[in-house]
Amino acid sequence: MTPDLTDLATEIAIDPRQAIGIPLALVGAVFLSLGAQFQHRGVNKVEARTKAVTGGLSARQLTLLLARPSWVFGSLMLGLAIVFQLTSLAFAPIIVVQPLGAVALVITAVLNARVSKVKLNRASIIAISMCVGGVGLFVTVAAFTAVDKPVTDQNLVTILIVLAVVLLAFALAFGFLRRRSQAIFYILGAGVLYGFVATLAKVVINRTQNGNFDWLTLTCVLGLLLAAVLGAYFVQNAYASGPPDLVIAGLTVVDPLVAVGIGIIVLGEASQAPPAAAVAFVVAGAIAIWGVFLLARYHPQLDR
Repeated sequence: MTPDLTDLATEIAIDPRQAIGIPLALVGAVFLSLGAQFQHRGVNKVEARTKAVTGGLSARQLTLLLARPSWVFGSLMLGLAIVFQLTSLAFAPIIVVQPLGAVALVITAVLNARVSKVKLNRASIIAISMCVGGVGLFVTVAAFTAVDKPVTDQNLVTILIVLAVVLLAFALAFGFLRRRSQAIFYILGAGVLYGFVATLAKVVINRTQNGNFDWLTLTCVLGLLLAAVLGAYFVQNAYASGPPDLVIAGLTVVDPLVAVGIGIIVLGEASQAPPAAAVAFVVAGAIAIWGVFLLARYHPQLDR
């Protein structure tokens, strides 16, 4: 092999650690899909026994969910999904493994069509293809250009400040608009919040691996828990107002795009990527997000 070809092969080779993280993320996506289907079933049964959701699930409805075996089993599945996702983040950059959750969208769409006996229409299939295709293009480019970097104190402070603003914004939006909120609001909100959860989890893992577990890292854990709790509440409301594959579409597109955006802008994980890769990131993200809005508009299970 000539020196030029050798250099090229070195540049595009995937780090062996990333090769471990990718299959772990894929297994997590399978558990995410199963968990979504079972949790959606549990929320629907609780909603059927109580009055319709207005202004979000009540404390009583949340308590009743704990008595639904399907919801509890779904929660266990989601717990396993989180374990696999966090483990994958220990091996690979956010922008490599986080978008792989889009695999869950395909699985969930197939499962939901069979369970609900509602066949996906042509527009929904196109929308799902856009979501998966956009995320697939994104992760393909990221896999060959991303680098893992230590997280500095300045990086962490920036992320925490942005998270505080986001939490306040969604809390205010929910407080003023909750009685008019539709599935897309909860889906986008949960996706953004879980994007921060993934990022903060990566930060905690990174700093712990580098022996830097200090007060900033503890603050990061607190922010992670707050985002996770509010995100989980939004997800349950999304299940009550939309089909599970729409919810997963939002989570597996918005979540990784937020996490990836932070990884690129704040953590510098794409600092070595060529300009063409940056263009590919923007195009792929736009395709995936547009797919979510199309699915929210044309899904056959949504009331018009």
